[in-house]
Parts: sequence; structure tokens; C-alpha cells
Amino acid sequence: MANPIPNLFRVPELKEKILFTLLMLLIYRVGSHITVPGLDVGALRQQFGQLQDTFLGIYDMFVGGGLSRATIFALGIMPYISASIMFQLLAAVFPTIEKLQKEGEEGRKKITQWTRYVTVGLSAIQAYGYSVFLGSLPGAVRTPGFLFTFTTVIALTVGAVFVMWLGEQITERGIGNGMSLLIFFGIVEGFPAATARTWEALMLGEIGAIALVALLAVLVGVTAGVVAMTMGARKVPVQIPRKVVGRGRIQEGQKSFIPLRINSAGVMPIIFAQAFIVVPGTLAAFSSVGILRTIADLFQIRTPLYYITYGLLIVFFTYFYTAIIFNPVDLAENLKKQGGFIPGVKPGARTAEYIDRVLTRVTLPGSIYLALIALMPYWIFDIFNIQTFFFGGTGLLIVVGVALDTVQQAQQHLMLRHYDGFMKKGRVKMRGRGRYM
Repeated sequence: MANPIPNLFRVPELKEKILFTLLMLLIYRVGSHITVPGLDVGALRQQFGQLQDTFLGIYDMFVGGGLSRATIFALGIMPYISASIMFQLLAAVFPTIEKLQKEGEEGRKKITQWTRYVTVGLSAIQAYGYSVFLGSLPGAVRTPGFLFTFTTVIALTVGAVFVMWLGEQITERGIGNGMSLLIFFGIVEGFPAATARTWEALMLGEIGAIALVALLAVLVGVTAGVVAMTMGARKVPVQIPRKVVGRGRIQEGQKSFIPLRINSAGVMPIIFAQAFIVVPGTLAAFSSVGILRTIADLFQIRTPLYYITYGLLIVFFTYFYTAIIFNPVDLAENLKKQGGFIPGVKPGARTAEYIDRVLTRVTLPGSIYLALIALMPYWIFDIFNIQTFFFGGTGLLIVVGVALDTVQQAQQHLMLRHYDGFMKKGRVKMRGRGRYM
């Protein structure tokens, strides 16, 4: 199992999952190049190039450039992700949603159904706002008016719902998480163009050889660090005592552990922080109010205030999102129901307090490292005075994290296959021995 790649297509079930996933991703990428009718794509790209440092530019990275091309999949999977996050936040406020989350499969199905309905509503709202934005760009729309707005809203909404369906199909019948893989391939699609721009800048002398080596070193270092941070966890020991089950049968005690990951929140803190930090620039791009432009100038990229605010926002949202997705009280209750306990800690409230304290401590280095990943490329650009964008911390973190998750799922399938084969051989041997005894 040291190198599972040669065995991926030798397992029929895993081979079908991989091929199905590739087919769904191919459909997604084809749709990401079909432009909405009635647009001048050249004029749109020229106008959109001035908005790369705004919220639209960041959104465009997540949808693989579909927003700047105004394709039918321009909204991508982001409305579905927004709806999912919305219900995660609402679960902390409304007990009804929290109760559904704890009801098992039936509760999750109902929440998924509600999430789909909200996705349709969010898609329609975003599609309308985007169609109005397209109509405001000089020369981008050939015949602006009600008909263009109506057809654009319908096309983008249907496209977002179809992308949601593609993501769900990948999760259910393919390999990996569908939503993450759609974003993953959207970002990866831009790597060849970024590499070509970097090479062109190197040939023109805009980037020196030493600067390029430094960029590559940072790229490798950040990738290795992301892998270490994603896999790193604090193992809290758990003891399950011996107990009597069934007709006097004694179940021996077990020793296990609770893995508290250094980065439980994943890439979401960077996404939230970027969404907030680009608000001043986005407002200034669509407004002529003087105070907004003054604030936007203060929060321009590569300014000290931008770096400090961006880093603090990442740390804050790391703790915020970890608190949403990880509930120490529920974990302590489940542990108590199973009869388990942490050595030296009383079950119940004391266990919840202990887990919360440990989680708070291990989250701090994870949040700081997320901030460093997001800011390090900008620092390298400042040191070597590089103007050409090569890679970003957010995109790199998503790519490495999703790749690790997908590889781990493939390895689990292979391990399960080997385990099943081992058990079948064991049963055959036991039958053979029984015949001759």
C-alpha cells in the first residue's frame, strides 16, 4: 500500500468511481466555456480585468474563470456552498435545525432538501445582480434590456442548479467530495495560464532568476506545510472500560483517542477573510463616494493595514468556523453514553471543558499558519518587486487539501478491498480445515 496509484484501476469498483468522477468534471469544464447569449466576451474580459482585486475577482478564481467569461456555469458551486454554510450557522441559533442534524439520515435528508431550495433562491438573486452588473459594463452587452436580463437569470440559475447536481453525483457515486473537486479543477485550470505568464515575464526580464527560484521554493515549502498541517492532529487519549454485554459475555476495555486537528476549519477562514477584506475595494469600484475610495486606498493590497487586518481576520474566522463545526459538549455527551472517559478528567462538563481548552490551544498555530500561507506570496512579491501573479495561498491550500482528501478516500477503498480479500481467504481456509477435522 506504499504506492496505491498503480492499483487504482485494478479494482473494478474504484475504477468506475474514478471514471464517473472524470466524466462529471469534463461536463462541468465544457459548460464553463459556454457563454451566455448576447455578450461581447472580448469587451467583458477587458472590463473585468480591472476588478481582479475585488470580490468578483476572488469569486472568479473559485469558478475557474467562468464569471469573467459570463458562462452558463458562471455562478459555479458557490451558491450551494453558501446555502450549506448558512444552515451550519443557523443550527447554532435555531434548535429545530440542530435537532434535525442529530436525527441521523432522515434529518440530513431534510436539511439537504432545504439547502437545495435555498440554493435556487440564492442563484436567482446572484444571477439577477450579475446580469445588472453586465448591463452596466460599456460594450459588454449587445442589446441590453429586459429580455437579456431574463434570459441571463434563467441560464445562470439553471446552470447553478445543474452544477449542484453534478457535485452531489460526484459525492454519492464518484470519488472525493463533489463540491471541493469542482472548485479544485476550476483553480487548477488557471495554473497553465499563470505558468505561461510567469515564463513570459521571465523572458522579458520582469522577473529575475533568483526571484523565480524564491517563488518555487516558497511554493514547495507551502505545499509541504499544508500537507503537514492538514495531517497534523493532537490525539486526546480515551479509555473505554470493560463491560458485560449479552448473556454474560464480557467485552474487554479499549484504548482509543480523539484526533483534534490543527486545522479543523480547512480553507473556509481564508475564504471568509478575503470576502471581508475586499469589500472596501468592491464598493469603491462601483461607487464614486469619496470616503469609500479613501477606505479602499487604506486597504489596498501590499499595504501594512491590509496585511494586519487580513491576518487577524483569518485567525478570527479560524476560531469562529471551528466553533461552528466542532461541538465539545456533544462530543463529551457521546463519550459519556459509551462509557468512555479521558484519563484524569471527569466525564460530562469537565470533559467538554478539557476538549474545548485543548482545541483552543491547537487551533492557534493552525490559524497563524493559515495567515502565513495567505500572506507569504505577497511578501515575496514585495521583496523581489514582482507584479505578475504566480500563485495564491488560498488556491494552493484548496488544491493541496482536496488532493489529500481524494487520495485518502482512494486509499480507504483499496484498504477495504484488501481487507475483504483477506477475510474471504480466511473463511475459505476455515471451511477447508472443517472438512478434514
